[in-house]
Amino acid sequence: MTVAPAPVREPAWSLPRTAIGLWVTESLIGVVITALVVGALLIWVPADLGGPVPFLRWAVPVVAVLDALIAVFVRPWLKHRVYRWEVTQDAVYTRTGWLSQTWTLVPVSRIQTVDVTRGFLQQLFGLATVAVFTASSQGTVRIWHLEHGVAQRVADDLAARAERTRDQAT
Repeated sequence: MTVAPAPVREPAWSLPRTAIGLWVTESLIGVVITALVVGALLIWVPADLGGPVPFLRWAVPVVAVLDALIAVFVRPWLKHRVYRWEVTQDAVYTRTGWLSQTWTLVPVSRIQTVDVTRGFLQQLFGLATVAVFTASSQGTVRIWHLEHGVAQRVADDLAARAERTRDQAT
C-alpha cells in the first residue's frame, strides 16, 4: 500500500545567504556582457547603415542601467526570499518564482536517481545543486544552491530512502 505524501504547505527551508552572492555575481557577469554588446552597437553602427536613432543613443543606456540595478540589487534578494525547499519523510518539494510560482513535489517512492552537481561559480561559493529524478518528464525537482555538505547529505539520505522504498515494494 502506498502512503500519500503529506499535504503541500510552505516548504520549511530557504537557501543559504551565500546563494545571494552567487546570484549577484551571475547578474554582474550578465550586466557586463550586455553593456559590451549594447555599447558596441550604439557606438560602432553608423546611422547611415541603420544605426540607432538619436533617441536610442540615450534611451537604451538608461534602460540598461535600470535593468542592471534591478538585476544586481533587487532580483537576488527577491529570489532568496521566495525560493523554498523541503525534504519530508514522504516527499521532496520546492517552490520557486515570485510573480509566477511553481511548486514541484516528488514522492520518495518515485525517486529513481539523485545527483549532486556543482557549476564553476557554485564551487567558488561552496554551493551545489541536488537534482531528484523520476521516470516522469515533469517530476524532476532541483534544489538549487545548497551548501555543498548539506547537498551531499540530502542526496545520500534521499538515495538511501528511495532504495529502501524500492526494496519494500518488491
